Parts: sequence; structure tokens; C-alpha cells
Amino acid sequence: MTESRLLLLSVPEIPIEIVSDEEMALLEAALVSARSVFRSSSQSSHFPSNLHRPLHSITLLSKRSLSGCSQPDIEDSGEFNKKKTRSGESLLDRFRNNKAWSATDFTSTEWCEKQKEFVLLDGKRIVTQAMKTGLERHAKLEEEVVTRVKVDVNSEEDYWALRLLSFITSINQLYFDGLTRELFLIGFGEGIWMVGVIDEVQMRATETQRNPLLVDTKTRGKDTLPSEPQRRNGRFQSMFYKHLWDILVTSRFPSDQFYDHFSLNPYCELSEEIREVMAKSGCPAKTLDDVMNYYKNTWITLPLADDQLLLRYELQKDHSVIGEDEFPYDSDGFKKQLQFSLEFWQGKREASYTPVEERWKCHFCHFASNCPAAPAKSTSSNLPT
Repeated sequence: MTESRLLLLSVPEIPIEIVSDEEMALLEAALVSARSVFRSSSQSSHFPSNLHRPLHSITLLSKRSLSGCSQPDIEDSGEFNKKKTRSGESLLDRFRNNKAWSATDFTSTEWCEKQKEFVLLDGKRIVTQAMKTGLERHAKLEEEVVTRVKVDVNSEEDYWALRLLSFITSINQLYFDGLTRELFLIGFGEGIWMVGVIDEVQMRATETQRNPLLVDTKTRGKDTLPSEPQRRNGRFQSMFYKHLWDILVTSRFPSDQFYDHFSLNPYCELSEEIREVMAKSGCPAKTLDDVMNYYKNTWITLPLADDQLLLRYELQKDHSVIGEDEFPYDSDGFKKQLQFSLEFWQGKREASYTPVEERWKCHFCHFASNCPAAPAKSTSSNLPT
């Protein structure tokens, strides 16, 4: 334990965090590049006053291959190494083979399994203006603590090395400033690899404990709280992050399985530029496996996430807070929904339709004309939004 804490505290005065915005664009039609971000930390416990300090960042650019290393194919949700699949395989095997199952995969399934099936089989994601506005808001929040510089990434090993370093330095910021944003998580649970990006983490200290509070920000076009199904979906997303965080705290990270699943060479030498980034961050490393050791040691220092979770709703036009929904983690309810969703993804049952009382959702679905459960078009202006 002492060794691990020394690792966190031995970083330079301005430690580094790398965060890509690929997860920020999970709903975009295609994502062919990612950025990584350096964040600063200080030992101040008054984190709101630190939000406007200048920080450093990098952008991943190159896809040149290195001998012995894997050529990167940086896509949505940590999706790499696309392979041809057979139509008889489950959706998980067909569409998340050598990839990670994301928080968005889970919540979009909870929203409507049939719609998710249409999206996967059609191969198109619909991006609305509201989604774009939400992504832009997240980018603005990120820019409060981020500036960018460029660095070449030559292999998937380089990319994942930066990913892991991103987490390490995010945790530095959490310890020093009491807050970090866009925290990338990847872990193994329920027999699959899961990935997510938490909007914000606060280190909320009490007299007896310090447990990270997970915060998710949603933007709204109207000055009202969303419908209950929308709020329920947001709660499940936050619970997904809590579940994944706690798995990583309580379980040893299976690095060998990680390398195998993502087809990575742990002993491939990282590019010179990446090795320089690692050294400057306080984590000198030559290979991905070296970085992995820092990553696993960092998790040893962390407590379970707070059992309370926070959803914050903002008005898009002026970013004022409409309301906050603080709620307890429902372990039994979440795990029941998680297993139900995975049954669909694993091909154990057919896609279910959204409940009859929630089929107002169909009026906002681009696949409604092809869905047998969708009601007739309505001209009502009283649909939930």
C-alpha cells in the first residue's frame, strides 16, 4: 500500500492526465480519431478554485505501424480489430468481438432493445442536434481544465499506454484537487470487458471515510426535468459506472486476458515520443506491460465509489442547473437489469419491445416505420421530452 501511494505522490508538480474524447462521441455515426488530455493537479483541497488553471493535452494522430506492435484502429467505445463475423453469432460476438461493451450499449438497450437491434443491424447511428449540443457542452466543461498539444501514436500499444496513464493521472488530480473529469474506465466483469467514461468524480470526504462521488451531467433543451423513463435510464448509466469502479477496486485486473482480448503485445516497445510522455508524467515505461503495473498499483489505493450517485441536469441555452437527482446505488435492481440486457446481447432471447406505457418513445425513433410494435404517428404535442 505504501509503495502505491508513493507512486501517486512522486509525480511532477504538474502531473499529466490523458483523456480521449472518443467516448464523448459515443452517439456519433463514426469516430476515426481520438484525443488525449494532460490535466494538472495540485495539493489544494479547494477544487472549485482550480478549475481554470492552464493544463496540457495531446491529440492522437498517427496510425503508422511499428514492427512487433499492432496498428491502431481507434474507434467508438474502445473498439479495435474489427473481424468478419457469422450471422448466426450473438450480437455480442458479432458487434463487440475484440471490443468492450460500453455504458451506452447498456443504457440504449434499457431504453429499447428493438431500437438497439435496429441500430446494430442497420449499421447507422442517428445523431440529433440535442445529442450534438450535449457533446459540445461536455467539451466546454473539459476545456475548463484542458489545453491541447499533438503527439503521434504509432500502435494500439501506444494508444492503450496513454489510456492507462490517463486514468493514473486522473486519480492524481482527484487526490490533489478533489475533482477530475472524463475519467476513462475499463474492466472485466460478468464475463465481458466493459468500458465507460465518467463525466465527473469528486472526492467527498466525511469524518469517517473518503469515497469518490460519481457525477453525470445531462443537458436539456427545456427548463424541465426529463420524464421518469429518461431519469431511470440516466440512473442506470451512473450505476453502471459505480458497478465497474467497484469491480476494479475489489478484483485484480486480469492483464493477460486484456492483452489477449484486444490483441495487444505487452512487451512491444512503445514509441520514443510515448516513452517521453510517460517519463514526464512520472511513470517511466518502455512497454505497455510497464504501464500496466502502474495502472494496477493505482487501483490498490482507491476506495469503493460512494453509494450515493448524482445526476445533474443543465439547461442547454445558458448552462443553468435545472435540478439534481441524488440517489442511492440499487445493487440488486442494477444487476437484475444488467443480466437482462446481457441475455439479449448474448443471444439467449429475442429483443423485447419497449413497454406499452412507454411507446411514446417510438415517436422519436428513426426505425419506427419498420417496427411492428410502434403505434401510429401522433400529432400530439404532449409527448414527454
